[in-house]
Amino acid sequence: MWKFILKRVLLSIFILLFVTLIIYTIMRFIPTSYVDAMAREMSMKPGALSFQDLRKQLNSVYGLDDPVLIGYFKWLSHAIRGNFGDTWYYTGTVTKKFADVIWNSFFLGAVAFFFQIIIAIPLGILSARKQYSKTDYAVTVVALIGISLPTFFFATLLKLVLSVKLGWLDLYGSVGKFHNQLSTWGKFMDIISHNLMPIMTLVIVNIGSLMRYTRTNMLEVLNADYIRTARAKGLSESKVINKHAFRNTLIPIVTILGGTIPGLFSGAMITETLFKIEGIGRISYDAMVHGDIPFTMFYLSFLAMLTLLGTLIADIMYAIVDPRVRIS
Repeated sequence: MWKFILKRVLLSIFILLFVTLIIYTIMRFIPTSYVDAMAREMSMKPGALSFQDLRKQLNSVYGLDDPVLIGYFKWLSHAIRGNFGDTWYYTGTVTKKFADVIWNSFFLGAVAFFFQIIIAIPLGILSARKQYSKTDYAVTVVALIGISLPTFFFATLLKLVLSVKLGWLDLYGSVGKFHNQLSTWGKFMDIISHNLMPIMTLVIVNIGSLMRYTRTNMLEVLNADYIRTARAKGLSESKVINKHAFRNTLIPIVTILGGTIPGLFSGAMITETLFKIEGIGRISYDAMVHGDIPFTMFYLSFLAMLTLLGTLIADIMYAIVDPRVRIS
């Protein structure tokens, strides 16, 4: 197993280098650039140089006049030491800005992910056990609504009902203006009041696919020969489901759960924007729109690394849930 993990880690490093090269190349050829905007703004001041001269100077300062490969290896030499430069659009270094907002997104993503698992997987199993019953149809309808419902529509509906009409929850932000002045319990309730609707939005629009996937796999397992044999031996239905069927249903689900790791850190751009939460999804989108190459490079490279890590974790979890795929 350790040899397998080591091999996968080395392969992941090679893939990561190739992916970051592609990302850097794309960044160098994006049509919008913060450098262009800065040069244009500076050229309009009295006595300033022309736009082209200023653009040339700024490109030289930021290393954008180097060939792509040379520029990439310069970026890589700094990146492996943890230096990703200063963000162009925001203030401070890239890593500081990232650290300031990442935990807001992680909190939303982790809590939503937890509720997705405890809601979607049991309901998917229940739906498969009671195939073609009213329960099955009800779960199927909920899953289809979750899959089909646009994020912006559901979020706006929640805001209209729970905040504007009923006044139960706060409309925007992660915490209130006077959060630091509240008691411990008051701070806790303030966080819930601000984050409940974003979490509800993420859960509802994401449980549908996991619910349907769990149902489909459970139906396939329940029709297997070894399940019929277990029932023929007189095992109780709960033992058949929990001990035999559920363990084998987990195997394909592990793939989905491993692939969700990047989602915990990537942020929910639409949700964060609608609820005005300073999360990494919203911040990264603004950085990309304004041509902030250093921040965008770090963000996309970080997601690529998490994707590779999620795939590796999924492979290891295969060996845990299914002895047939264990590597000696």
